[in-house]
Amino acid sequence: MKASIKVFALARQLAGQDQIQVDLPDGATVAHLRRAIAEQHPALAELVRRALFALDSDYAREDTPIAPGADLTCVPPVSGG
Repeated sequence: MKASIKVFALARQLAGQDQIQVDLPDGATVAHLRRAIAEQHPALAELVRRALFALDSDYAREDTPIAPGADLTCVPPVSGG
């Protein structure tokens, strides 16, 4: 399955665009998504290890399944002061 993921902040800068696409196996979970992004978009590999993911506006756990057509968002870590 082909999945589109919205990216923001540093992830957007590293990707050079505001949305990326990855190929995922049927029955993929957020853990699969994380690995696929790291493999298919190497510039995001380090960041994606610490990022959160949202599916259809809700934060998702590593074992959350991804349905075809799901609204996926990568939320990079932020720091403040």
